Amino acid sequence: MDLPTQLVLGAFTLVTIMLLATAAQRLLNVRFGRLRTFLAALVAYGLARPLLEPIMGALGPVDVEQPPPAAALGLLLLLVMCVVLIPMVILVLAEALVPPGSVPGPLELVRSVRGRVSRSRRYSQITRIAIRHGLGPYLRGRGERLEDRTGKVRLARSLREALDDGGVTFVKLGQVLSTRRDLLPAEFVEELGRLQDQVAPAPWERIEPVLAAELGGPVDEVFAEFGRTPLAAASIGQVHAARLHSGESVVVKVRRPGIRSAVAKDLDIVRRLAATLESRTRWDRSLGLRDLAEGFATAIREELDFRVEAANMAAVTASEGGGVTYPAPIGAMCTERVLVMRRLNGRPVTTASPEQGPRLARDLLDCLLRQILVEGVFHADPHPGNLMLLDDGTLGLLDFGSVGRLDGSVRTALQRFLLAMNRQDPLGVTDALLEVVPRPEDIDEAALERALGQFMARHLASGMDSARMFTDLFKIVSAYGLSIPPEVAAVFRALATLEGTLVRLSPGFDLIGEARAFAGRHLAERISPESVKETVTQELAALLPMLRRLPRRVERIASAAEHGRFTMNVRLLADERDRRFLTGLLHQVLLTVLGATAGVMAVVLLGADGGPQVLPATSLFQLIGYNLLVVSAILVLRVLAAIFRRPRSSDDDGSGGSGGGGVRSAGA
Repeated sequence: MDLPTQLVLGAFTLVTIMLLATAAQRLLNVRFGRLRTFLAALVAYGLARPLLEPIMGALGPVDVEQPPPAAALGLLLLLVMCVVLIPMVILVLAEALVPPGSVPGPLELVRSVRGRVSRSRRYSQITRIAIRHGLGPYLRGRGERLEDRTGKVRLARSLREALDDGGVTFVKLGQVLSTRRDLLPAEFVEELGRLQDQVAPAPWERIEPVLAAELGGPVDEVFAEFGRTPLAAASIGQVHAARLHSGESVVVKVRRPGIRSAVAKDLDIVRRLAATLESRTRWDRSLGLRDLAEGFATAIREELDFRVEAANMAAVTASEGGGVTYPAPIGAMCTERVLVMRRLNGRPVTTASPEQGPRLARDLLDCLLRQILVEGVFHADPHPGNLMLLDDGTLGLLDFGSVGRLDGSVRTALQRFLLAMNRQDPLGVTDALLEVVPRPEDIDEAALERALGQFMARHLASGMDSARMFTDLFKIVSAYGLSIPPEVAAVFRALATLEGTLVRLSPGFDLIGEARAFAGRHLAERISPESVKETVTQELAALLPMLRRLPRRVERIASAAEHGRFTMNVRLLADERDRRFLTGLLHQVLLTVLGATAGVMAVVLLGADGGPQVLPATSLFQLIGYNLLVVSAILVLRVLAAIFRRPRSSDDDGSGGSGGGGVRSAGA
């Protein structure tokens, strides 16, 4: 065979395969991947001859040069439909057995292999760290049962040391877990609370290029003075003292070079471990460790981006007051890896005198409660390391990498919750709590009200253990199947962290009494004559247009009812999405009915005797039956393709798999 003939034959084969792919996809009315569709058509082209020969043999010998006129059209149609049916079957089977996204592409496969190798190395390193600190038996599920406090303290110490050696991500994870008194025993909370992310500073040779790249010039040109020796160094960044050309003293926080990739790898491991535990254990699902891991990953990613911290700082600074000072960011000099802010002069808050402690603790509590309940933007990690005792004797609040935000409805519900706690009103506390957390479908509100009443009777007295109060409150929430939203969980974590800070500032500080006093002052502010007058004025202004139209509408309704003309118009399927859903459903039902009808008719015709003989071994009835059988198969495959694709099409708006456009797949 010469070259031109080969080229023509190759072009004809390619065109045939493309036509097969197009016809199969159009008949199924589901958008498949191009590679998948082309491969299905290619396989169908190769299988067409072997599969069609038995069919032609069953029909009997045919004179190719002079086919019977009555059979020519039916035979041609049958062969074409059989050829198109082959890629349709392949695509539907592939859709059912190998859904899109379940098999990675070449590039994804290479990345996946590289990721697995990298994770395996990190897994091995983490395992060696755990074994070195005596946690190996617990990784294999063979750890000893700890009944006494001594064993728990020993295990907690080993866990803290292992997390400390694990690096920045695991140090941060331990710090977060140290605030979850609802999840961990007191021994673990106390031990993990000692985790510090103070590490050796990165050398200046590595820090200087980061500063020059982020600030757009050499350090000596951007700043009038810059201290090469850091004031402090943590696992994520380190802080240097500097002075601007304007003479203003600032501190510069620089992210450690190369830390983002290491943290991303560890976060991936943390999420995978949480997902594994959720699928294999019951206690993980009850504690919500997977949600905790996702929230932790989000918080760490925000801490790595100093622009988020600068925005958080600006938001909290807008509500400054109450005896606490915040450092203001220099917005024009804040980037993803560098944060420049005004310097606060002072010393660690732990050096405060016993006489200063009660006042500082009261100011800090008042500040955080006002941020949570009034402003809606609050510092989510108020531990002693983020506090300074300024030279003027007031508090300075630092490190705004972790900030919580609450909308107006949640703040109002929390206000009602606190005020009801102040009044020791179990019914009010229950109602406010069910506004803060998602309400389950089946909940015994009476039992929840009694549990909260007993909780308040035990704890709402001055001098009680507030840490135990938070633990018991979490137990009640968990016992009644209430899931705390992430933003509300951040409030409870901040308050639990605040409790430990207040105890260090002022041992014996009456957190409950001071919180109740704040509730009283806040209530007084809300019910003052000026605030009540302003609220009433705003509500009347909003209601006035409706009140002006109300008499005319009432008169029309009364008149229509009096004369027997009162009617109601209800528009069914007014929403376009409802119409699309119903249309798609009817489409599927119609295709199913047509396919079943065609199949039944095909069986009847194939079993019928007699009829005009159009082929030596086939009558006209049988030839029509074969065609109807293939038509039935095509219709059934179309329905099956829509059924197999629909569960993964979350963006389909309920319009049905066979109606409308293609299906969009989302990747993680």
